[in-house]
Amino acid sequence: MRTYGGFCPVAKAAEIFAERWTPLIIRELLAGSHRFHELEQGVPGIPHSLLVQRLRSLERAGVVERRTTANGRRVEYWPTPAGQGLWDVVRLLGEWGQRWVNHDIGPADTDPQLLMWDMHRRIHLDRLPERRVVVQFEFRGARQGVFWLVLERPEPSVCLKDPEFDVDMRVTADTVALHRVWMGQMALADAMHRGLVEIDGPRELVWAFPDWLALNLFASVPPAATRLSPA
Repeated sequence: MRTYGGFCPVAKAAEIFAERWTPLIIRELLAGSHRFHELEQGVPGIPHSLLVQRLRSLERAGVVERRTTANGRRVEYWPTPAGQGLWDVVRLLGEWGQRWVNHDIGPADTDPQLLMWDMHRRIHLDRLPERRVVVQFEFRGARQGVFWLVLERPEPSVCLKDPEFDVDMRVTADTVALHRVWMGQMALADAMHRGLVEIDGPRELVWAFPDWLALNLFASVPPAATRLSPA
């Protein structure tokens, strides 16, 4: 780990937090990802070996601890009290990015797999039906793909392959449009009215579906009146 060689606490904190990929790893840990494959899902694009390296660095720094499950078959990663203390840093960084930078989501900003991963953990569980509901998503346009949300208590899941359950609803969406909806830049009703998102299924489920979605954690942050110039 490189150091700034100074006594400033900002510099000391940045040595741990500001390495590339580290803020995203910490975000995932604080959002509830504890298994290695969950972290890979939540931080797509990070090389396997680099994720191992970053987790080890965070362990040495006292931000993350490695735990073995009771049966001894699985390793999990959990934030320590010091890691939990970074929640406000992550939240404020996200709010700043949503307010000043993340104004216009375009094709280059889309990642359907990451969108589905975020979506599966931002569900109002208390509003779900008692039975399991399987929703198939088909993305069209900038990035394409098919994914499945399995909505059930106590924990929804996202599937990259057909889970082989009966599908209750099908969502066909323009990729950019659904990203904008998820980030609060477009209302779902508007996207549906414009034909950018279509939801097919039993009427009662189609009507209830929008209320199940909590949207991204930062979707409610309003944009600033002005924007930063691209770097």
